[in-house]
Amino acid sequence: MATYDEPVKGMAGSMFAAVMMLTLGVFQAISGLVAIFNDTWYVKPANYTFDLNVTAWGWVHLVLGIVMVFAGWALFSGRLWAAMVALFLAFVSAVENFFFIPYYPFWAITIIALDVWVIWSLTRPGVIRT
Repeated sequence: MATYDEPVKGMAGSMFAAVMMLTLGVFQAISGLVAIFNDTWYVKPANYTFDLNVTAWGWVHLVLGIVMVFAGWALFSGRLWAAMVALFLAFVSAVENFFFIPYYPFWAITIIALDVWVIWSLTRPGVIRT
């Protein structure tokens, strides 16, 4: 039975976060494209405080998704700045999807959970070398 030392465990957490950021970015971008091309797909809630046009939410998702893909790609380098950017974008994605819950609850909560998983993965000891 093989055992792994701390750098390998840390690298596994970083690689997981990188792949998840790529995946989340693609999911966000697809969600944004759906909202841009077919804004009747999402249910528009009545009397919602943060009532944006569905197309506007689509552009927010699309831009955030593209930036998350680049951040996920940068995470493969193992650099500290890439991890900081990824942490920030995962946080922004979670908050943005919190505001999107009334439009598509199941999907928004799923994305929030995956964002939290990325944040947890990147903040474990040994993942980011300084």
